[in-house]
Amino acid sequence: MLSMCPTICMILGVIGKPNVGKSTFFNAATLLNVPMASYPFTTIEPNFGVAYVSTHCICRTLNVEDNPVNSRCINGTRLIPIKLVDIAGLVRGAAEGRGLGNKFLDDIRQVDALIHVVDASGLTDEEGVTTEEVIDNPITDIDFVEKEFDLWLRQLLLKDWRRISNNSESNTGKTAEMISERLSGLAITEKHILTAAEKKNLTIDKPTSWSEDDIMNFCISLRELSKPSIIAANKIDNPFAKENIEHIKATGRLFVPCAAEAELLLRKAAEIKMIDYLAGGSTFKMLNTSNPTIAQVKALEMVKKNVLDIWGSTGVQTTINSAYLDLLDGIVVYPVEDENKLSDKKGNILPDAYIVQKGSTAKDLAFIIHSDLGETFLHAFDVKTGLQLGADYILKDSDVIKIVSRYSRG
Repeated sequence: MLSMCPTICMILGVIGKPNVGKSTFFNAATLLNVPMASYPFTTIEPNFGVAYVSTHCICRTLNVEDNPVNSRCINGTRLIPIKLVDIAGLVRGAAEGRGLGNKFLDDIRQVDALIHVVDASGLTDEEGVTTEEVIDNPITDIDFVEKEFDLWLRQLLLKDWRRISNNSESNTGKTAEMISERLSGLAITEKHILTAAEKKNLTIDKPTSWSEDDIMNFCISLRELSKPSIIAANKIDNPFAKENIEHIKATGRLFVPCAAEAELLLRKAAEIKMIDYLAGGSTFKMLNTSNPTIAQVKALEMVKKNVLDIWGSTGVQTTINSAYLDLLDGIVVYPVEDENKLSDKKGNILPDAYIVQKGSTAKDLAFIIHSDLGETFLHAFDVKTGLQLGADYILKDSDVIKIVSRYSRG
């Protein structure tokens, strides 16, 4: 069984108001129809599952047949498992506890980035009720979710703002630390806090000078830094979606056009071996061993015509990939123990593919693999070039790295 947590050790949260396809997106992303493993995951709220990041595998570049351990390689595509959580639907007024507001905002504490599913067709009102005509601009949907989160952060800060302000006057340099303590459990760091204040031109050690607007702007910046989001513009198979996709594009936000229901249909068909389909693909192939019904064939033809032929893919896998590799600045590296065989001690070739953040060093990778390996780090090798690397070497995407330490030698 693969690790339930990737090396980057971050969790993606899937959010959105009711009936926009949020749970369908989650189900499609976690229904693995490739020969990996039948991952168990909790069914308690919130729902956790395992999806994966797909990327070009270095095996093709190195012209070797790999034997992965912590991931899988399918025809030159490396599939790396990651954690995904389906968070309760959000309605307006959540910051005041309306609907499942408190639950949503409590669940969201644990995630490091968000996939915000919106109805690109505009056929879902702000309460999540499906309508017959376009009544909602998805930009409004995006804005209200972001505003509810910002208001919640503001409420948390204001509950302790007097103490933070008073203590900051007598303890210069402690403001960021106190704010971090107040927001503990939200994966918000002092670096996030300092950067958020700097972006809004706020003096971090003079919070008494901050106006109410300053506090609100600080919370907006803090949310953008600590809980970045990518928009999954869902229901692109609806003809009304095209115009709204252009509206989203014009905002400059990171987004991916999606058809979660189509992806779920394709993955289920692949699971029962009706079709040959790899998530993220632009096409599928009917298998001779299957005996589909007329309704099933018609449904697959509609997916091909209305989604794959127009958009190139359903967008679900693209969203997962972009969240990790773009939003979270991830790269993929391949550690090995035997630089000549490209293997681990058991002879598995290119056994592991780790997602690490850009800027990570060779020594960071050593700690990721094993704490003892990091603590006794001597140097590393770039297997592709044969060059010896120091502790501060900045890892690049698709690096194949051998770590040498007193621990590994022992």
